[in-house]
Amino acid sequence: MDSLRFKALEKLSSTQPPVAVPLTPKVTAIFAQNVFTLAVARSFLSEEAYKSLLASVKNGKRVDRLMGNQIANGIRAWAESRGVTHFTHWFQPLTGTTAEKHDSFFTIKADGTPIEQFEGDALIQQEPDASSLPSGGLRATFEARGYTAWDPSSPAFIIEIGEGKTLCIPTIFVSYTGESLDAKTPLLRSIDALNKAGVAVAQYFDRNVSHITPTLGWEQEYFVIDAGLANARPDLVLTGRTVFGHNSAKNQQLEDHYFGSIPERVYAFMRDFEEESYKLGIPLRTRHNEVAPAQFECAPIYEEANLAVDHNTLLMDIMTRVAKRHNLKVLLHEKPFAGINGSGKHNNWSMSTDTGVNLLAPGRTPKTNLMFLTFFVNVIKAVHDYADLLRASIASAGNDHRLGANEAPPAIISIFIGQYLGEVLQEIKSRVGANFSEQDEILLKLDIHKNIPELLLDNTDRNRTSPFAFTGNKFEFRAVGSAANCATPMTILNAIMAATLEAFKHDVDLLIEKGEKKEVAIMETIKAYIVSSEKILFEGDGYSEEWYKEAERRQLPNVPTTPLALDAYVTDKSKRLFENLGIYNHNELEARHEIMLEDYIKKVQIESRIMGEMCTSFILPSAIKYQNILIANISGLRQLGLAPESYANQQAILEKISMHISQSAHLVEQMIEARKLCNVITQSRQKAIAYCEKVKAPFFEQIRYHVDKLEILVDDQYWLLPKYREMLFLR
Repeated sequence: MDSLRFKALEKLSSTQPPVAVPLTPKVTAIFAQNVFTLAVARSFLSEEAYKSLLASVKNGKRVDRLMGNQIANGIRAWAESRGVTHFTHWFQPLTGTTAEKHDSFFTIKADGTPIEQFEGDALIQQEPDASSLPSGGLRATFEARGYTAWDPSSPAFIIEIGEGKTLCIPTIFVSYTGESLDAKTPLLRSIDALNKAGVAVAQYFDRNVSHITPTLGWEQEYFVIDAGLANARPDLVLTGRTVFGHNSAKNQQLEDHYFGSIPERVYAFMRDFEEESYKLGIPLRTRHNEVAPAQFECAPIYEEANLAVDHNTLLMDIMTRVAKRHNLKVLLHEKPFAGINGSGKHNNWSMSTDTGVNLLAPGRTPKTNLMFLTFFVNVIKAVHDYADLLRASIASAGNDHRLGANEAPPAIISIFIGQYLGEVLQEIKSRVGANFSEQDEILLKLDIHKNIPELLLDNTDRNRTSPFAFTGNKFEFRAVGSAANCATPMTILNAIMAATLEAFKHDVDLLIEKGEKKEVAIMETIKAYIVSSEKILFEGDGYSEEWYKEAERRQLPNVPTTPLALDAYVTDKSKRLFENLGIYNHNELEARHEIMLEDYIKKVQIESRIMGEMCTSFILPSAIKYQNILIANISGLRQLGLAPESYANQQAILEKISMHISQSAHLVEQMIEARKLCNVITQSRQKAIAYCEKVKAPFFEQIRYHVDKLEILVDDQYWLLPKYREMLFLR
């Protein structure tokens, strides 16, 4: 009874009040207090330096070195006023997490005088090791040079860890030869591409539009369990998910957890990480229980996509760190527990103009409605034409466990727009005949557009099985995994939208050159786009067998596994898309493909290893111990001369346990041999496919089946691993 499991249960059973969290003041009193906002900059910078920073933030103008020194001194003065002694370039390498190397403001002058110093050079650029982070072959070990470069559009902030405070400067990360080695660089490039293409189209309707910004509102789902129980599970420690575990008698079938009362201990944790987030300018707005037991969600107010991505990656770090103060463990894996809902990170995406218009919100006039329809239909066309890339953008070993069940969308990319807008598109497509005319234009404005202004946020129903759904004034990309960096799906979405808008403008301009009126040319092109992309629209149950058959009939891609889904990055079509837009060059695409394949291989490999280790070190010893007890019991009853039927039940249990022990051990040995064969493969794609098809597919669920059967057969006191009923319901 001295296993980690029972120690954790004993600790939980003793009355322990939640960690005390001081009463949070009004959010407005602390919001962004640890952020070098433009308002703060005005107080710490000269007028000249402030204008230089403002021009960089608002218009993307480069900060020259002279102004860099002034801005750096102002940032240091502000940081020191808040007790900061160190700074770091905070970046997002292709590891799935963030990275930082802390340097002190302290230095020594040539004459030996100690000073505090932070120059423009240190603000603008640093040189971390590029070969020790994933590079996909772009950097060899002996070619270690890489650079982080300041991103002024995302403000510097101060992170507090215990009593320590560090100034964090958001940066991009590129190799010595200029290729991007991070998630932020391509995101910024995609934002620029979408801005250029979007402005060109928006000016058909409003010549005052000079800038378009993609916006993002993420919904972060996560699980919270007791840290003691989590630490007693080697699989949770090393992989973030339970590779074994029999379903609890009660899971989510009573539907009593969703929006239920938040447990006090979790509530204290939420308040704690929310306050940390508010100080860093993360505009969290909602918190609630999610559908599965021990599952929760938080979501912010929408922001510009680049800042929203930074805030989400920062939030995941904050949550993980703050949870430790409460002896809790945050699980961000997409499927930490089998048989119940996994966790996603719904990306609510739209575009806004510098004139204050949400381009995916219907307007109040025919002109603004035509603009809405233009951008709305272009999104549909973009998703249709590049569905394989969108699927690749959410591909990961963790998300493969989640997609296709328990309210997670399937791997088939489709769009849900609701009955109302579906009827609008059908009317545009078919009501007026083959072509539009100037007379039809008047009818169009009166008939088709007249009801669109009445479209409310709840006019379109929700479809939880849709990977990409229109929800009133935005599209919700539901297929993104909870542990993912939003930068990748946002980069792809921005890119395909930019390419589609460029094509749209080209098509419209051709018709105008042929003598069509602008509005008629736009409607003709919209109609053509609806006809060519409507097969991506689907309103029904994404889990149904009928949909899989229908999707195949429509020739929609259905790629259920990551190794094959990632191929979309390196097709000729994708290479042309990204290179034409200046987002990725050929080498960067090949490198990312290699990195993501390697990530998949390593994660499946680690899961396979921990399954084997847990079977050998935890499962089989416990099962054999109980097996021996049953053997002794049956032998004793037999020696007493009792009839066989008096120990028939024990005999049946013993036979089942023996069979599951044998099968578990045998399958583990087979899995290890299969892994050895995979490990000799040198080509990453072939190796990833082999790990998927020769290790994961034939063994993971089979081994789990036998282990989970042992869990319910073996005496509870001998079972060393915390069970689902404990992890999901005890806090």
